[in-house]
Amino acid sequence: MFATRSIASIVLATLFVACSSTELHRPAGFRDPLARAQQLVVVRTASWDTSGGTLTVYQRAPQGSWTIIGTPYAITVGTTGLGWGTGLHGAAMGSGPVKREGDKRSPAGVFALSAVYGNAGAQEMADLAMPYLPLDSTTVCVDDPRSRYYNQIVDRNNVRDKDWTSAERMRSNGPWYRWGVVVDHNADPRIPGDGSCIFLHVWGYAGEPTTGCTSFAEEDMVRLLRWLRPSAHPALVQLPASEYQRLKSSWNLP
Repeated sequence: MFATRSIASIVLATLFVACSSTELHRPAGFRDPLARAQQLVVVRTASWDTSGGTLTVYQRAPQGSWTIIGTPYAITVGTTGLGWGTGLHGAAMGSGPVKREGDKRSPAGVFALSAVYGNAGAQEMADLAMPYLPLDSTTVCVDDPRSRYYNQIVDRNNVRDKDWTSAERMRSNGPWYRWGVVVDHNADPRIPGDGSCIFLHVWGYAGEPTTGCTSFAEEDMVRLLRWLRPSAHPALVQLPASEYQRLKSSWNLP
């Protein structure tokens, strides 16, 4: 299901929506952040500061209603919970913390899922439809806000002007990046310091929080990867329960 693609591959839709504590109305110029999506991954947590939650997947035909697929499963987000990120919804859509580099919060909002990655061989990835990024020992994601490669996945051996002091090694000895999905957070434009290297990935152990990604069991990840289709414009909605209910009607959430 996957081919090499940078995090900054999706043009973000901008929403001009007034922030309030009540349900948002749709002003002139409103653009539905899920207008194109036919596959939806929904992550919900109990509060902004909760690191545990659930993931549920849905699908729909064009202009149809959302139908749940399978049953929800357990996930973890960042150690300190969620914070508004930048994605298909625009930026912060109300009160609550805002995602920043190093804050150990996972981004809240709506985000395109543009590619998947892993350490798998050709046989293991044969039934995957998404663009696939194979990882090796030199694949890194740059998390240094001062770098021109900030929030990009690169092969460090192919970069002559290496200008970063910090980057995540994408291939490690642990299970975390054996399989994963690229989340297009802070992707276009990439704003230094607004958060980088956001993925859905395998957790090390059940209930293990992350430094800003969303993680879950490997068997659940494999099912998700086999289900995702680029033609369905898959998206991630990630919100605390109160914000999910507040935005449910405006965003046409299930």
